[in-house]
Amino acid sequence: MGNKLELTWFGKKNEINVEPRILIEDKEKSYSKEAIPSILEENNPTFDNILIHGDNLLALKALEQDFSGQIKCIYIDPPYNTGSAFEHYDDNLEHSTWLSLMKPRLELLKKLLSDDGTIFIQIDDEEQAYLKVLCDEVFGRQNFINMISVNMKNIAGASGGGEDKKLKKNCEYILVYSKNYDLMPVFKNVYDVEEISELVERYKKEKISWKYTSVFLDEGEKEYLASTVDGDGNEIKIFRHFNYVFKAVSALARELKLTEKEVYYKFSKQIVRTTMPQSSIRPRVIKKMNELGLSNDLISIQYTPKTGKNKGKLYTQYYKGEKYNLFAWLSDVLEERNGKLFKKTLQGTYWDFTAGTKNLTKEGGVQFPNGKKPESLIKRVIEMTTEPGDIVLDSFLGSGTTVAVAHKMHRHWIGIEMGNQAYTHCKIRLDKIIDGKDTGGITEEVDWNGGGGYKFYELAPTLIKTDAFGEEIINPEYNGEMLSAAVAKHEGYTYEPDKECYWKQAKSENNSYLYVTTKHVNKDMIEAIKQEMKDDEFLLIVCKSFDSYCNADYQKSIAIKKIPQSLLKNCEFGVDNYNLNVICPPEYEEDDDNE
Repeated sequence: MGNKLELTWFGKKNEINVEPRILIEDKEKSYSKEAIPSILEENNPTFDNILIHGDNLLALKALEQDFSGQIKCIYIDPPYNTGSAFEHYDDNLEHSTWLSLMKPRLELLKKLLSDDGTIFIQIDDEEQAYLKVLCDEVFGRQNFINMISVNMKNIAGASGGGEDKKLKKNCEYILVYSKNYDLMPVFKNVYDVEEISELVERYKKEKISWKYTSVFLDEGEKEYLASTVDGDGNEIKIFRHFNYVFKAVSALARELKLTEKEVYYKFSKQIVRTTMPQSSIRPRVIKKMNELGLSNDLISIQYTPKTGKNKGKLYTQYYKGEKYNLFAWLSDVLEERNGKLFKKTLQGTYWDFTAGTKNLTKEGGVQFPNGKKPESLIKRVIEMTTEPGDIVLDSFLGSGTTVAVAHKMHRHWIGIEMGNQAYTHCKIRLDKIIDGKDTGGITEEVDWNGGGGYKFYELAPTLIKTDAFGEEIINPEYNGEMLSAAVAKHEGYTYEPDKECYWKQAKSENNSYLYVTTKHVNKDMIEAIKQEMKDDEFLLIVCKSFDSYCNADYQKSIAIKKIPQSLLKNCEFGVDNYNLNVICPPEYEEDDDNE
């Protein structure tokens, strides 16, 4: 063994080779409305959202050829509790089984990510440490971005005492990795929001200091004092103010016979707090005031910032008192939504979503008691990493939250769910969203009114099966079109039948074509095809039987393979569910390295 730092477990070396299945659209379950949101028409309008029912490892493999490097954001919420999920294994093997479940899926997800894409994996403390080391191996430790702690205590049942000797759980974790850290863009800022009057009341009850308590009603008369310069030599004008008017929010409410909430709404653009700024401008202003021999009561400066949100604009700042504290405006951290004002708080790696879980059971109109995530949580992930028209993927779809949010936010999406909830939860939820009948979650916040659509796919059955005599044969469930598409996927061709040329069923680079037939291939057939081929074209023929001398005569421009024999070495056939017994059998032999 080398010196590579990695996590090892029972069964890690039991590599699997997944069959690249084709996807078959169930047109009765596909759903769309004519009203496609215009924002999607401007961003990749030909993309069809995809909902897949089937084992997610097989489904990810089915997507690999067409979507490698195409997915901008992946969010997954895989099963957490190994003790309940894998009851037939003792504790030593449970973690091994879970890791064997996750590793091949993570490897395929990495292939699907765009070079500037990111993946978010939500997990609890049972497997977080194991998952972190596994992800370091799959994605590269240099591509680790953050671990976010998410307070989900209403879901976890955090009221009361501990569980036996353990503390009650109220946090989950999201591991965030990039495909290529150097290429990923900077995340957009994300904020917690709370209605301003409710926030002030909460601060009072919790005895938290609330700073935005002054209303700057009138700046009074101002007198030009002098000018200084910024670091680039640009002028900064300094003014002194007289007869200005400040009032406390509470005093103004009494004076005008308003509630404090009404004051916050009526004077939101005039409410301030003072703060000690970290800037290069303030020391220059103080130095100039000292040179003039003046003390400060209230001054303002006018200048044109070179950076920041006011870049290139003539901007006014106010400084108050002998310490030259800067005015910070409440309006700079407010956001208006449907006539309400919300205070924004910039978020780091601790996210509190306890409020988002209050009505969680009602979101989407579907019941999913274990593992359902708030739409607001997924919105934050999508908001910070993507733009309208980007593709979002979730391969552990559950009740469909990720794709529901992506749809409302005008992102394209791919969702995979192996359970019946693909029909009973995901489809029902998405159809309501498309019809404009989903009023919960983030619907009002993003002003969603319906539209769009998706295609519903089932995984095709295995291409090769064993007959009653133990012989490997082409699955009789495959018709000619399915067979051609499946073989094309195996051989790395894109299935695009040419309506004018029957033998051009699929194409790859450099004018290379694929022809799949169940007929016996003889010299006459090849001669006829050869007459139609151009000098720079190459053809691969895949068939059940052919005359042995054909390959030798035409090998420069035509190659022939026999099915199913030529495909048997490609992968494992006949596995419809990569459950834990398949991935990580319960009977192990010690690795030689451990003897």
